[in-house]
Amino acid sequence: MTARVARLSSIAAVMLTAACTNYYEIPIETPIRAKLDVGAFQRVLVAGFIAGGSEDVDGNLETTRLLRSQLRTKSELRVIDADVLPLMEVASDGRSVEASGPAAQSALPAEIKDEKDLDAYEHVFANVEYWKKIGEEYQQPLIVTGTVLFTPQQRNQVQQTEQEVYDNLGRRRTLPVRRLVERKGFGLSGRFIFIDGRTGATLHSQSFVEQVLYDAARQTPALSSYFELMDRLIPNFLATLSSQKIKGTRILLN
Repeated sequence: MTARVARLSSIAAVMLTAACTNYYEIPIETPIRAKLDVGAFQRVLVAGFIAGGSEDVDGNLETTRLLRSQLRTKSELRVIDADVLPLMEVASDGRSVEASGPAAQSALPAEIKDEKDLDAYEHVFANVEYWKKIGEEYQQPLIVTGTVLFTPQQRNQVQQTEQEVYDNLGRRRTLPVRRLVERKGFGLSGRFIFIDGRTGATLHSQSFVEQVLYDAARQTPALSSYFELMDRLIPNFLATLSSQKIKGTRILLN
């Protein structure tokens, strides 16, 4: 009898505690400090990019537009509206000055299809005098430039599914079944480069590699995939220039 009373009392206590417990969801923000100190700059120039890959997307123009749009709303720096710089032409001119003869021009591919082609243009970002001149033209801003390679991707992946089977007694069970499926999509890689418009020197650079794959039968426009991939990169890009806050929630028990 005593044990039964004790058990009933315990159950009642648990029910009373549960009834009196309230859960509060409190919104919180976690600050993330900027990777680059841009306190010396009031203006930012997204100058343009060495870009290639898919002919369906102009990586230079689209990346420049997108970053300028993001910086206007999520950065304290004033965004400079200017024509996109023809960096491939600048790189070609610079190479012809550094070397002599037709080999200087032939060393640069006319069309960028892969990482190797992209690497041939990397020297333009080390041209301190050129970037200093651009800085003087736009009142010595922070300059954002870099490389963008947006390419079609195709590969086979192993996909696992569950299949129902029945034994001789009619009992059902599931078995894992693996099969090879074709996936298609796009990859986005390159670098964001931040240059001091006062000196022409590189302050910081960050590389990125992203990929998105779909079922082979799915028809996804190249531009939609490009923006999907850029959405993954934008938070990290913005966190380089200004402090960001990650929003979340915390559960409090009362």
